[in-house]
Amino acid sequence: MHTECYPISILPRLSRLFLAYAEHREPLAPYYTATPWSRDWAKRQVTVDSTVRAGIADLLEEQNRGFGAGAETLANIARLREGAPAVVTGQQVTLFGGPLFTLLKAATAIRKAREANAVPVFWMATEDHDLDEADHVSFPTKHELLKLKLAHEEGSTAKPVGGVKLGSGISAVLEEAAGLLGPSDVLDAIEASYTPDATYAEAFGKLLTKIFAGTGLVLIDAASRGFHALGAPVLRAGIERAAELETALLERGKQLEAEGYAAQVLVTPNSSLLFLIDENGMRLALKRREGDVWTAGKKSYTTAELLAILVAEPERLSPNALLRPVFQDFILPTAAYIGGPAEIAYFAQSQVLYEKILGRTTAVLPRLSATLVEPAIADVMKQHQLSVDDILHQRPEELAGRLGARAIPIEGKQKLAAAGNALDAELNEVTGWMTKLDASLGKSAGVAASKMRYQMNRLRRLAANFQLQKEASLRKHVDAMYLAIYPDQHLQERAVGAAVFLAKYGMELAAELVEHAAQECPGHRAIYL
Repeated sequence: MHTECYPISILPRLSRLFLAYAEHREPLAPYYTATPWSRDWAKRQVTVDSTVRAGIADLLEEQNRGFGAGAETLANIARLREGAPAVVTGQQVTLFGGPLFTLLKAATAIRKAREANAVPVFWMATEDHDLDEADHVSFPTKHELLKLKLAHEEGSTAKPVGGVKLGSGISAVLEEAAGLLGPSDVLDAIEASYTPDATYAEAFGKLLTKIFAGTGLVLIDAASRGFHALGAPVLRAGIERAAELETALLERGKQLEAEGYAAQVLVTPNSSLLFLIDENGMRLALKRREGDVWTAGKKSYTTAELLAILVAEPERLSPNALLRPVFQDFILPTAAYIGGPAEIAYFAQSQVLYEKILGRTTAVLPRLSATLVEPAIADVMKQHQLSVDDILHQRPEELAGRLGARAIPIEGKQKLAAAGNALDAELNEVTGWMTKLDASLGKSAGVAASKMRYQMNRLRRLAANFQLQKEASLRKHVDAMYLAIYPDQHLQERAVGAAVFLAKYGMELAAELVEHAAQECPGHRAIYL
């Protein structure tokens, strides 16, 4: 197994803000206190109220025992109780563990925690209510990326995903998964975790516990009353200080825009940082109206009524994407948070909430970003002298044309080159002569010459396409490489279910990823399996 390290900028569609964060050798102030290379975060003292720390440890112990945690995880919870810091990451709970980046996040948190003598914690985002993001996973077949989707009854889509039961439909999806994954330890773990009576949170927690067994990874599902009661001061600030926090966020948005960056979360006047679960279990955005009035759906609430709900039923109030990390770091002694590109961009806005509510800002570090290259694909890439970079920066048709052109017999290449060179020389001489005669005539000649060069290039493409048709294996190779590395023009780490790799290479792959999550490659890593 070997690796290649690329700059993070080779990845497509990254925000300008994340690239600025990733490429600065000093923290991009005032948005961040760390860079991908930072190590100072490990030396900072992080304090959490002793009552909160003890309460969280009690809740975590009960929760992780329920997930089947081993001795290493329970020992880490005891360390949290005694004052150890945490390195935290997180992700929405999804079908069968979700895409590869879920493993990359957890692996990075484990590795960074080891380096800082801290406890790795995985925050399961169970309160998100977008079921369409959680109810599916994609596994590759021989020729395509197949989406496995779990159907649910109407009315489930607006409820917090973590509490939604999988239901009887999971049996058919499991059968599909078994056909694609084949007999393996990860399939056994999936079948044991994803049962009809299990919720998304329970199934995801049990599976992740099995995958990272022995690493000491602590899972947290903070949706219940106990966790919300401990984090109530942050939720209270979201209610009582709503206008102040909104003003700070609006100012931060203007600052980002003035510096050429885009705010990741749209903040508008009279929006809020909170969601409310209504009497039907639906999670609705709270919005501030004039005076002392708030609305969630069609119902109105006063500030006093919201504060009463917070006291009696704190689990009904939950933070949005900007407030959630502050809520998280109020109840956890977080030394650093491990995030993906979008999360790190969010953090530029959340930073003002950290300072207003906690009086401190948590360091945020990038997760391991990686493409796993399987041996058969590595052989094809080597045969054609291609890298992961080549695949990410060309469309399949372009790369196929390039390989077809390479495959043209030497005699054909020589004839095309000679014709192209001769045409260029003659056209340059003729257009130069005509330009001397008259400038407008020269301009017209240049246009005509451009059309002739286009036709010369068309001849090259015709020859390359003929070679592609003649050597059918070339197109098959291109299709195989894109399906494995960049399926449907999406990064492998975001598109392909992690379980596929665990099925092929064993659960020990998770431990390998922990080793690859070291600091020396804060860009994008190609890992050749």
